[in-house]
Amino acid sequence: MNKLPADEKREVLIKASDYTDSDYGCEPDSRPMEKHLELGVVNLDKVPGPTSHEVVSWVKRILRIKKAGHGGTLDPKVSGILPIALQGATKLTQTLLPAGKEYVTFMHVHEDFDLEELQEVFEDFRGTITQTPPVRAAVKRRPRERDIYYLDFIERSGNDVLFKVGCEAGTYIRKLCHDIGQALGTGAHMAGLRRTRTGPFGEDETMSNMHDLVDAYHFWKEDGVEWPLREVVLPAERMVEHLPKIVVRDSAVDALCRGADLAAPGVLSVETGIGQGTLVAEMSLKGELIALANSKMTSEEIIGADSGVVASPERVVMKPGVYPKEWSD
Repeated sequence: MNKLPADEKREVLIKASDYTDSDYGCEPDSRPMEKHLELGVVNLDKVPGPTSHEVVSWVKRILRIKKAGHGGTLDPKVSGILPIALQGATKLTQTLLPAGKEYVTFMHVHEDFDLEELQEVFEDFRGTITQTPPVRAAVKRRPRERDIYYLDFIERSGNDVLFKVGCEAGTYIRKLCHDIGQALGTGAHMAGLRRTRTGPFGEDETMSNMHDLVDAYHFWKEDGVEWPLREVVLPAERMVEHLPKIVVRDSAVDALCRGADLAAPGVLSVETGIGQGTLVAEMSLKGELIALANSKMTSEEIIGADSGVVASPERVVMKPGVYPKEWSD
């Protein structure tokens, strides 16, 4: 089964139980629309033509917001998944980098070739490969390693090949096609490309286009109908679905919002797969993202700890004051 790093399955380990006060905070899907737009993300299907920067500018203009950012550049001619983070959610775009990306690629092979040989070449390109970025790349042209999680043949028509590739962020698919052609001994080039996944975002019911966004915003502003906009703009928590999570007590939330370390007594549950230095998502009992943090213990150590610092803040997302202050200066 084809898997990206975002597909890693985790178990929940329970450390303690507690209740959450309904007077403070709210479930992400229930935020008032103004707050929703302050901490939302659009799973946008970018069309060929505009740059990623232009798409972000259009989204800001449509929603009348001042800040937005995308979760990984797509070249103008490339279509597909371009997550657009809104306002406060722009703090989370970097969390998508380790989640992996998937593309469907149309490659033209320059000479006749044997399909079995191509399959063997594909096998050689699975795993860790070394790439030198192309001349027009925005980074320095020095060899660097990138992981290819899967590379699957879909179909062939003459010298044209359609295949799917799951890869690490920063992999150049155009260069991948060129290198495959070199290994095949025929030469090849990328003739078309579509991104079908960026970590937790894919071609599913949450994907929308610019027309959907325009219509949904109009329904809300002109008619007071919210549900179309809630279908297009998703809670920012979707951007950290792939990260291991630590759920904390209500009493710990406000301190974390002010940049405090997370201490062991504040932890209620933790997901498996956490090591020292792992980027984790600190969550409330209502499913709200409080902050990103670097773990100081493994999952098992957190469960067994009665004291000590469990995680230190990397980036705070929730504003102070959403939950009451229950700690002393």
